[in-house]
Amino acid sequence: MSEAEAEARAAASSGPSPTASHDRTPPAFVAPSFTGDAQPYGGGDPYADYRTADFPFAHLTDLADRRLGAGVVAANDEFFAERENLLKPERAEFDPERFGHKGKIMDGWETRRRRGTGADRPHPADEDHDWALIRLGAPGVIRGIVVDTAHFRGNYPRAVSVEGVSLPGSPSPGELLADGVKWTVLVPRTPIGGHAANGFTVDAERRFTHLRVGQHPDGGIARLRVYGEVAPDPGWLGVLGTFDVVALENGGRVEDASDRFYSPAANTIRPGRSRKMDDGWETRRRRDKGHDWIRYRLAEQAEIRAVEIDTAYLKGNAAGWAALSVRDAGPSDSGASDGGPSDSGASGGEPGDGTGDWTEILPRTRLQPDTNHRFVLPEPVVATRVRIDIYPDGGISRLRLFGSLTEEGTRRLTARHRELDG
Repeated sequence: MSEAEAEARAAASSGPSPTASHDRTPPAFVAPSFTGDAQPYGGGDPYADYRTADFPFAHLTDLADRRLGAGVVAANDEFFAERENLLKPERAEFDPERFGHKGKIMDGWETRRRRGTGADRPHPADEDHDWALIRLGAPGVIRGIVVDTAHFRGNYPRAVSVEGVSLPGSPSPGELLADGVKWTVLVPRTPIGGHAANGFTVDAERRFTHLRVGQHPDGGIARLRVYGEVAPDPGWLGVLGTFDVVALENGGRVEDASDRFYSPAANTIRPGRSRKMDDGWETRRRRDKGHDWIRYRLAEQAEIRAVEIDTAYLKGNAAGWAALSVRDAGPSDSGASDGGPSDSGASGGEPGDGTGDWTEILPRTRLQPDTNHRFVLPEPVVATRVRIDIYPDGGISRLRLFGSLTEEGTRRLTARHRELDG
């Protein structure tokens, strides 16, 4: 048994309470949720009777995405299905014929059935529950959480709870569960439904690094999604010096895009190179004379010195040409005046100039399929936002903008970091 497992098992014996020492921050708005059993699987498409809703936070970054480096560092029980399944980026699958030595194999995290203390008390106590510790892939401010019980129709937990904490470094399970750690309730113990996307809005303007998910008293959860905004450590970025100022893990994000038909625009700023075609951004085929674009917000005001535009795995559908423009605006500028469609997946109009201060830094340049293109700028360019325009349609897999924060960008990011850490 590893040291981490020993610490986790020791903590499990004491049964950490989801309502122990913490700051409770009730959500300002309760997102649609579901309760009760789903019908037993009757054949055909297993998602035909799946219950879900349009959650207002689902367009944000999934801070618990395994591709960002998130992980399930410990769980008190995973008898039927492994805890690691919680963070798989794909939706849960269901095979009605798949059984193993322990029973039905589920694509999620599933614990054994809890029992009481004896024949006279066969049912678990009200405080009995199972838990898992999640390390977020990127620390950030959480705006919403989805506890997905897809395919857990009669074996889902009666209720769930979620707490958050911010700790430096790489704490072990034992350190996370220590008595002195103060957890903040993000989702109080709340009944949920089976075979459903159970969503919760979170209103806690703080930076979190880890979560503790509780299922009461036992059962299974297919996936956990934690939507929010990355809040990078300015000290770390400062030590790096030159880094990718638009990367998701460093606090960059997509503000808008003309088209998300085949894949999300946020793929272009994910870690690493694309591994397959749908790991990038691809638009539908245009039948007009327009073009497609993505608008990004940088980690903060930065000085850009070099650019990479990668079309990896886009061979017959790469963009023909690309151009880059920048804008330097204050942190209060949301970019909403720039026009363009919302996150609907529709091919929209042109990205309007807004205040008229977009400056082209890379003129329309020919792109090659399945190729990483590198450009050194003639001189550093200061910006808070960047727009890539592709002609006429197609896709790119990654955009990298190498540079460093300006003094003003560092000051603002540091102030925000202090505010979020209380």
